[in-house]
Amino acid sequence: MEVLILIALVGVAIALYFLPAIVASSRKHPQTVAIFLLNLLLGWTLLGWVAALVWSATAVAPNYG
Repeated sequence: MEVLILIALVGVAIALYFLPAIVASSRKHPQTVAIFLLNLLLGWTLLGWVAALVWSATAVAPNYG
């Protein structure tokens, strides 16, 4: 039982860690790959994680061309 709880907690922690990348992907942000890489490489720092989250939440301009 403890193993299942541990697996669930690790899954939640990973989802929270990659929240900026998940937000960018769900919003179809044009810089999703860059946001993912920032999140992956600098997300362990609070500043990198917050920067990735803010970037993923920025307005996406529609492409009319």
